[in-house]
Amino acid sequence: MSRPRNDNFLRALFKEPVERTPIWLMRQAGRYLPEYCETRQRAGDFLSLCRSPDLACEVTLQPLERYDLDAAILFSDILTIPDAMGLGLCFEAGEGPRFARPLRDEAAIRALTVPDPDRLEYVFASVRAIRKALAGRVPLIGFAGSPYTLACYMVEGGGSRDFRHVKTMLYARPDLLHHILSITAESVVAYLNAQIENGAQAVMIFDTWGGSLSNAAYAEFSLAYMQGILERLHKTWEGEKIPAILFTKGGNAWLEEIAQSGCTGVGLDWCIDIGEARRRVGHLVALQGNLDPNVLFAPPGVIVREARKVLAAFGPGDTGHVFNLGHGISQFTPPEHVHALVETVHGLRH
Repeated sequence: MSRPRNDNFLRALFKEPVERTPIWLMRQAGRYLPEYCETRQRAGDFLSLCRSPDLACEVTLQPLERYDLDAAILFSDILTIPDAMGLGLCFEAGEGPRFARPLRDEAAIRALTVPDPDRLEYVFASVRAIRKALAGRVPLIGFAGSPYTLACYMVEGGGSRDFRHVKTMLYARPDLLHHILSITAESVVAYLNAQIENGAQAVMIFDTWGGSLSNAAYAEFSLAYMQGILERLHKTWEGEKIPAILFTKGGNAWLEEIAQSGCTGVGLDWCIDIGEARRRVGHLVALQGNLDPNVLFAPPGVIVREARKVLAAFGPGDTGHVFNLGHGISQFTPPEHVHALVETVHGLRH
């Protein structure tokens, strides 16, 4: 495996000199792009799109054809692992993901096992197809959900506002939740390592719901499992170092602990000044972030101004910063507004 022609994303994560601040966007391949919506319509539904390596490759590349982005991210979903565990995943229009068999019964929880890799082969086939199609253009990022975030969906049966079922289990039967987290962590290790073996050049762990936990619960039920995963991930593959980014939305209170977890980079939401984050942990890790995604609804001139604020807040130095949003791009974002952001970060607007 050799580095891509544009390797600024990888260089920034390893704090090597870069030609320009790299930028990619969480959910950059998605519903805000009309070409994505057309491809999804051809697929029939979201899961069919995810399970088709050819179509997943197509939508992964779509934002790179529009914008001068510095990385591609695998088009997939964080719920592929619990789906492969047999929980009956479906996506209901306007309601998001749902599991037909949420983990509420002790017997079902005790019976949970690491899924057969063959049930996730379509993801690895997508990775191979994307790497081939990229032809060394930019790096490919693989990803997975954190064990706690996956457990939230697996126990709640879908999205939740109060996490009542999973937090009841956390406090009343922590042994059951730890069992779920242990099996899920094993699955994430195998899943991410397989992505690396098939061509992913960096990986990211999305801990979307870790920020909903108390201080003590975050350390025990989220961070400890992510740290265990990081310890077991491939650090190199085919002679190249593989960086790992850890992103806990709402996790700014634990920034030092996250930075000491073994990750290469820390993703930041928009609720912290990136300069403060750099002062706290910039000696340990690279930082990714952290523009409020809603800025992209504003006129282009405002987008330019706000992007420059993030760049200025990070401060001087030519590396250690991967520009991104503080969470995923909204489906309602005007595609032309993304041009203003990317060009600003790359220094093309003055």
